[in-house]
Amino acid sequence: MTKQEVLAGIRKIGLVPVLRAESEDQAMALAEAIADGGVTCLEVTMTVPGAVKVIARLAKERPEILLGAGTVLDAETAKECVGEGATFIVSPAFDEKTVEYCGKHGIAALPGALTPTEVIRAWNAGADVVKIFPASAMGGAKYLKSLKAPLPNIEMIPTGGVSLATAHEFLDAGAFALGVGVDLVDMRAIKAGSAEKVTAHARKYLEIVRGFQAGCLI
Repeated sequence: MTKQEVLAGIRKIGLVPVLRAESEDQAMALAEAIADGGVTCLEVTMTVPGAVKVIARLAKERPEILLGAGTVLDAETAKECVGEGATFIVSPAFDEKTVEYCGKHGIAALPGALTPTEVIRAWNAGADVVKIFPASAMGGAKYLKSLKAPLPNIEMIPTGGVSLATAHEFLDAGAFALGVGVDLVDMRAIKAGSAEKVTAHARKYLEIVRGFQAGCLI
């Protein structure tokens, strides 16, 4: 899959669940529950125990999932994740060497930034989409809209503060896609043996995104 196809896939799905878990098995269960709800895009963070192995397992067992590696802090980790099946790299901040590695190897780079200066720096270095993190700390959707006003050409994925209640606001503010954390990636539901709750939540998010996209096409 080319970088352009990966980016098109992320935009189409409209959601990038940020997977954090306490074990490899829990991560797999969360990933499967989310994918079963139709959200076939996922960011496996490096804070998950055995994260690279989780990426490898998902690449093999659930090939329909558009897999990304998250909380990637250096180019070496990015290379390892790509080698196991990650198709895009997400970071909480901007690391020039990581973005450079992605650019050289045709991998979609989604570094994190918060201020206008950081956003522009990441974009000029070769970011394909800039992750606005933590969006909630700066006012949520209103802040994203403020950033997009002078920077309409820069694609942004807000992460932090995205929920079913705020999803449409972030999309309306110009989000490329939504980075969704604990509101969807619910470890408590998995621990309780209620994976179906995560699947149902994923469907609700997808309904919001599809409804927004349909409205934009009218």
